[in-house]
Amino acid sequence: MPSNDVRILLHTAVPTAAAGVIATVVAGVAAGGKGALGAGVGTLVVVLFMGIGLVVLQRTAASLPHLFQAMGLLLYTAQLLLLFIFVAAFKDTTLFNPKAFAITLVAATLVWVAAQARAHMKAKILYVDPAASSEKSGSSA
Repeated sequence: MPSNDVRILLHTAVPTAAAGVIATVVAGVAAGGKGALGAGVGTLVVVLFMGIGLVVLQRTAASLPHLFQAMGLLLYTAQLLLLFIFVAAFKDTTLFNPKAFAITLVAATLVWVAAQARAHMKAKILYVDPAASSEKSGSSA
């Protein structure tokens, strides 16, 4: 994984994890141990789903750049549907507080998306690969 991709992943996962820690503390105070567990599970689900999605998207961009936009739209739609499925599947659980889980899931997703947008805006990504241009000009000379 190129360093720029790792940097973007780091700049999105760290704020999401920090928001998850805050949500876990708040849920623990508000709903006890089951609330804290629900918030922790919600944060973990978001970081895993969104992190895997970002890695898949970056690999798609590297290997099939013409499919990048369509893949991004499909990926985000699939991620949101999976998150809704998780909320529906665990709405009646007794393992943890489902309300804390759902609220943390939504909040962590919003933090992830905002952090990812900020990371992409701050990243200095070249639109043209200079090495590829010099190889083409060097072979034609």
